[in-house]
Amino acid sequence: DETLRRMNRRYTSQMYRERCALLRQYFEAPALTTDVIVGFPGETKEEFAASYAFVQEMRFYETHIFKYSRRQGTRAAAMPAQISEAVKTKRSREMLALGEAHTKEYLTSFLGREVEVLLEEKEMSVDGKSQMAGYTREYIRASVPFMEGMRAGSLVKARPQRVTGENHVACELVAGRSF
Repeated sequence: DETLRRMNRRYTSQMYRERCALLRQYFEAPALTTDVIVGFPGETKEEFAASYAFVQEMRFYETHIFKYSRRQGTRAAAMPAQISEAVKTKRSREMLALGEAHTKEYLTSFLGREVEVLLEEKEMSVDGKSQMAGYTREYIRASVPFMEGMRAGSLVKARPQRVTGENHVACELVAGRSF
């Protein structure tokens, strides 16, 4: 919260937490994402630890991490206690690893569940087989085996079988569903 205050943000971590809880109350498994700046001037070890603990608690689908970059002429550029590049890099790596673990955890939570996929494009190949790719309602990139008649804009029922890459799941089609 001290870092947010120095950044002139008009919200606190508690306000953010409450709004995320509200979304989770009304939507099943919403794909919550956030941006995190590490190494803002004056960020102490304790403040970084608090930010890390907050991201750990919130378990975002995606966490976009940025190292603070000094811009001449800004208020932050003139602030004391600028953070060294080495410390920013270390903190960034730690937060990136946490975010990647949460993304994989989120994607894995969909394995075996029925989802709808809005098809967008035919992919050349996934595991040597023609695929159609698109997105679920939660904005998870998903691929399904290509079948004659499939086209962009089709909505299909599918069941994710495995995580194949960053924000991507390979699915099987649910039997009896036309497109």
